[in-house]
Amino acid sequence: MKTGRWFAVALVMLLVLLLGDCIIAEDPYRFFTWNVTYGDIYPLGVKQQGILINGQFPGPAIESVTNDNLIINVFNNLDEPFLISWNGLEQRRNSWQDGVWGTNCPIPPGKNYTYALQVKDQIGSYFYFPSLAFHKAAGGFGGIKIASRSVIPLPFAPPAGDYTILAGDWFNQSHNDLKAILDSGHNLPFPNGLLINGRGTNGYVFTVEHGKTYRFRISNVGLTTSINFRIQGHKMVLVEVEGTHTLQNTYDSLDIHLGQSYSVLVTADQPIQDYYIAASTRFTPQVLTATSVLRYSNSQRSVSGPPPGGPTIEVNWSLNQARSLRRNLTASGPRPNPQGSYHYGLINTTRTIRLANSAPIINGKQRYAVNSVSFIPADTPVKLADYFNIPGVFGQSNIPQNPTGGGAYLQTSVMAAEYRGYAEIVFENSEDTLQSWHIDGHHFFVVGMDGGEWTPASRFVYNLRDTVSRSTVQVYPKSWTAVYMPLDNAGMWNVRSQDWARQYLGQQFYLRIFSPANSWRDENPIPTNALLCGRAVGHKA
Repeated sequence: MKTGRWFAVALVMLLVLLLGDCIIAEDPYRFFTWNVTYGDIYPLGVKQQGILINGQFPGPAIESVTNDNLIINVFNNLDEPFLISWNGLEQRRNSWQDGVWGTNCPIPPGKNYTYALQVKDQIGSYFYFPSLAFHKAAGGFGGIKIASRSVIPLPFAPPAGDYTILAGDWFNQSHNDLKAILDSGHNLPFPNGLLINGRGTNGYVFTVEHGKTYRFRISNVGLTTSINFRIQGHKMVLVEVEGTHTLQNTYDSLDIHLGQSYSVLVTADQPIQDYYIAASTRFTPQVLTATSVLRYSNSQRSVSGPPPGGPTIEVNWSLNQARSLRRNLTASGPRPNPQGSYHYGLINTTRTIRLANSAPIINGKQRYAVNSVSFIPADTPVKLADYFNIPGVFGQSNIPQNPTGGGAYLQTSVMAAEYRGYAEIVFENSEDTLQSWHIDGHHFFVVGMDGGEWTPASRFVYNLRDTVSRSTVQVYPKSWTAVYMPLDNAGMWNVRSQDWARQYLGQQFYLRIFSPANSWRDENPIPTNALLCGRAVGHKA
């Protein structure tokens, strides 16, 4: 009897310990409540109807730590449906929260939806934005910071301050007017200007103390244009690219293409005064520039004269800078193992996908296409159609995995991919304009880029040792860019142009990474609060 009591006590203690371990092991939660409204904004001195989040333009920042759970309750107070997507967040096993039309029904006017995200095994600098219609032209975007856990050291001393810069082109026309231009089959006009954190020239001030070092996280949140970023009289030490710690090369200026994010360290080591922070357009016939101010505390001298100039149309300059980006192989990333412990270049690829952009005229209207297919949204998100086995919404692998050279056509395009494969993806650009490509749910290794046509012989110049991994990459005019990507995240994932006019007019498709195990180990179940629309109405989540 005594032995039995001791056994029972021991069993209870073991259960308590196990339960305690479970509680301790659960990752922290961060809760956000966002009210999305229209509001008057004057970014270029012209009154516009902007999209505000909690009354702010840009929207509130998300600050988190690796593995945090983010619970974001979004109330749509607009008079039209609304969605938010999370540029660069991998959404491990969870394309249900990706916030694009192919995976989510929009939030109806007057309703709310609660996103449940986890920044699993990620660090770095990202941003969110409204993905539906042409809302991105009206605001609704904001920065995302994912800090490393305290037990994992940074490969640089903690900075004295951490600033987010959201820069990009801007139009004085409303988002509805811009959408109407595209719907009529025409191209957008040239942007009216650039913004830095929602303001025009010298509208924003960053204060620093002499002798201290600061981190600047810079994202290009624009619609159509690459930018060059620089700080007058100061060097920038690159430390992170979309979640990858980099070799700490020093730059006078950085090209940041649509949808990309960079982190730099800047030391306030110049005479005490004010200095220009400048962003200007790249590869455009007319150069637009926006400035902010880097202000030393106790500064008695304001900025004056023209801001520092930057490169304009020099493609080779930009290409060489892009090739200089290197992974810091000894630094720890989200986990304590060195970034170089994953030998991406020694893994055999399981398939090659070649994606060629084009700008066809279809039915008398300007469209954009991938491998001759111009994407059109179906009446039901393809993820829901796939989950509920709803026929007629899309066909699997109805977009070719190589350029066809044939005539362009409209299609709700989905490409099938094998779970846990390892893909070589080659972006091919025969046009005279720079392209910027993004893949949701993944980071890929940028193994090569060059001018001319890609051939199998191009693999001989790949960097298979220390390239960066990221989620958005540029393709220069009449050039190619190749990436290696693990197909390790089951779900339905948007592959798109980051040029928002091209994305809106069809330069996108969905990559269906399917696990035949049909297990929660590989993909989360449909959320109980999932919104249903189109032909999914009436089905049970």
